[in-house]
Amino acid sequence: MQPASIKALFAGTIFLSAFLLFLVQPLVAKQILPWFGGSAAVWSVCMVFFQVALLAGYAYADWISRRLQPRTQAKLHGALLLASLAFMPVLADASWKPGGGEEPTLRILGLLVATIGLPYFLLSTTGPLVQAWITRTPWGAQVYRYFSLSNLASLAALLCYPVLIEPRSTVQQQAWAWSAGYGAFVLLCSATAFYVAARWPAAIEVVAPSGDAPAPAVSPETKPRLIDQLLWLLLPALGSWLLLAVTNHVTQNVAPVPFLWVLPLSVYLLTFILSFESDRWYRRAVVLPLTAAMLALCAYGLQDSIGSHLRTGLPIYLVGLFLLCLCLHGETARLRPGPSYLTRFYLMLSLGGAAGGALVGLVAPHVLPTFYELGIGLVLCALAAALVWRHRRMGVLASLAMAACCGWFLAEELRDDARARRMDRNFYGAMMVVDSGILPDDRVRRLYHGATLHGEQYLSPANRRWPGSYYSSSSGVGRAIEAAPAGPRRVGLIGLGAGTLAAYGRPGDVYRVYEINPRVFELADTEFSYLRDSDARIERVLADARLALEREAPQGFDVLAVDAFSADSVPAHLLTVQAMDIYLRHMKPGGVIAFHVSNRYLHLDTVVAKLAQVRGLHTALIDDTPDEIDVERSIWMLVARDPQALEREPVRSAATQHEAAADLAPWTDDFNNLFSVLR
Repeated sequence: MQPASIKALFAGTIFLSAFLLFLVQPLVAKQILPWFGGSAAVWSVCMVFFQVALLAGYAYADWISRRLQPRTQAKLHGALLLASLAFMPVLADASWKPGGGEEPTLRILGLLVATIGLPYFLLSTTGPLVQAWITRTPWGAQVYRYFSLSNLASLAALLCYPVLIEPRSTVQQQAWAWSAGYGAFVLLCSATAFYVAARWPAAIEVVAPSGDAPAPAVSPETKPRLIDQLLWLLLPALGSWLLLAVTNHVTQNVAPVPFLWVLPLSVYLLTFILSFESDRWYRRAVVLPLTAAMLALCAYGLQDSIGSHLRTGLPIYLVGLFLLCLCLHGETARLRPGPSYLTRFYLMLSLGGAAGGALVGLVAPHVLPTFYELGIGLVLCALAAALVWRHRRMGVLASLAMAACCGWFLAEELRDDARARRMDRNFYGAMMVVDSGILPDDRVRRLYHGATLHGEQYLSPANRRWPGSYYSSSSGVGRAIEAAPAGPRRVGLIGLGAGTLAAYGRPGDVYRVYEINPRVFELADTEFSYLRDSDARIERVLADARLALEREAPQGFDVLAVDAFSADSVPAHLLTVQAMDIYLRHMKPGGVIAFHVSNRYLHLDTVVAKLAQVRGLHTALIDDTPDEIDVERSIWMLVARDPQALEREPVRSAATQHEAAADLAPWTDDFNNLFSVLR
């Protein structure tokens, strides 16, 4: 083979493995999302699996490259690649679907191991292992460019899935296409392993590359210092920490825009690409002053409105993330070792990334009352700079001064939040209870999830049973409840909030509440009085509503309010044809399903209209823009089997018709497309 062809074989193997590695993550998570409630917990458990599997793959690559001869490596790795084909296609078996009641974490992890365990593990080994093989070739000094190539492939997969793949194919089609791509990877990786074992069974002496190509920072025989190995771990850990912390901040406190999480991850991967492609991108003299300025601005924005507005906060934190990660990854690249320690270098990088992600994703929700991890991360970055500049007194002093500055702004943020009545955080997000108003009759208590209002209540005895915010008597759901037939009514609520809808309860009524977050029940009981003041009997179900309704006997609801959307995020499993079938099974013949479709970025009303059209149902849209104080604009789509249910007052006087878009495909558990309903 010609040298160009050999290089293409290496590059193709690494690129395809990284592309498939990032592509399978959303693919598999989307398959199992409706089975386990569609909550953030599902994705978080998946991320734990992906991080641990990646770390295990890097550890395997380090062990096999150090302990086994190339021919033995090729035989072992080839056998594992062949065995992994037994996992194809990567479709989750329905036997893993939960029966209800059990804790889902271990079941999700077991499902992932059974569905993609060995293929994912082998994909994760490819980057460091193939690069270790490359060090045996005449162009081995250019090995770190292949790490940049793998990150480029990851970025390509990240952008392709939501833009090109998800909108145009079902989950089953995606799984079969991915499996075909994995088959091609097995051929490429096997060919690479056996070719290296036959052609270069021993490492050969290489010359340093010309130009700007990244070469090892130390000679192949120099053992890295302990402090350098510590920095291999610390700097990537801070980069991973900042990635998740910035993502939490911009999606919770700035704007819960669909697909917004893609931007921080893209920036993060881009800094890896630039740092390891060559040494020309990270220039200390240019990058460090800019980074110091952005570090201070990011810290300032956490306690000022400039950091929470979309037009200012989003560019501040994306640019800040880019510069900070460019410094962290650029300094890591400057410490890259010779070929003898290449796989150990990547193992430490992976361990650091997993540690940073675990601290923010798993630990922070249980120890911090709200999203303080970004402010803490900024302080830690400044302290890490003091460690990097430990041999330069002015650099250490400047870094410590920057850490003190960031710490002061963090303290200001803590002082601002201390005015809140209650802050609470768990796996499902951060909530805050705030009181406002001066006069007794004007005192209002509000519940926020992130930056979004989730209900409010007047505190005066005369007004505290009045339903406000999105649930007033002029809203769609208020009208649907008032229009229900006379006599005791049975009402289902998917999503509790402050419990406002319980204010409509009359003696003899039954309100059955489905809520996945136990803290919401606690706050509704201790901070608001709608539930205890209601004349209705309140039934509570702590579970994902769809899973609970799927298991329960028909409830015979007069009204079912679907209001489980956190801000503008969309639990798509509640807006599918299969979900609609479940809702209908629990409705009386004249019952009404009320979907809260208020959203700044998506036309969810068109999604509901399409579902109704597919099932032959009738709809009425109520866009309520009231003049009252403390009543929010709301858009509700009412759906019913019987058209007469939507002709009753007060629904008929406010309802407008909404035709489903002809070119919109109905959402199912196998297919949904957010891009098709973007405003």
